[in-house]
Amino acid sequence: MTQVYCVSFEIAGPAAMFTRPDTGAAPVSYPAPTFSAARGMFEAVARWKSAYIRPTKVEICAPIRFHKYVTNYRGPLRESSKRSSSYQLVATVLVDVCYRVHGLVEGVTDAPFDFNHLHALQEVFLRRLERGQCYHTPCLGWKEFVPSYFGSFRPETQVNEQLKMTPITVPSMLFSVFAGPGTNERKVEYRQSVEIREGVLIYA
Repeated sequence: MTQVYCVSFEIAGPAAMFTRPDTGAAPVSYPAPTFSAARGMFEAVARWKSAYIRPTKVEICAPIRFHKYVTNYRGPLRESSKRSSSYQLVATVLVDVCYRVHGLVEGVTDAPFDFNHLHALQEVFLRRLERGQCYHTPCLGWKEFVPSYFGSFRPETQVNEQLKMTPITVPSMLFSVFAGPGTNERKVEYRQSVEIREGVLIYA
């Protein structure tokens, strides 16, 4: 029987933005983290060349609340004629979020030197999470949305009761922007009719 190596964490913050690409210049957030966003949170803590952590599901532990957010954009995508001035970006973001994210350690290549690299990555992740060690600050979608809490599950955190009674269907949800782990090849993938049932989004 193959050994399964699971990891998880809790993340909460005042704001989050998991952008729906189909919302254009005034972006709107998905109600929960995408697969790519969840994977980025795992990789902020631990990375391994021969293995990676595949997000399996996210539990939504706070009510889904949207709020208008306005910021000034001065990045390279502005028109050349307007580089001297800021572009005001209006977005619809999530506020007061809390998630419990689960993942599974899987191999990308064969284990080097005949040792259990899956178990090793699990141990490294859990140890670094407990110590608060990260390669960079995890974010809730946009880099400016940093968490107010990031760590192991807190006893008082539970799946939101209201969401347990209200299924949500996302008609089309961005799944991943790359072909797979260990590659920089761009391959955008969407999932259709994604359901959030009993407050849980499962990444198929």
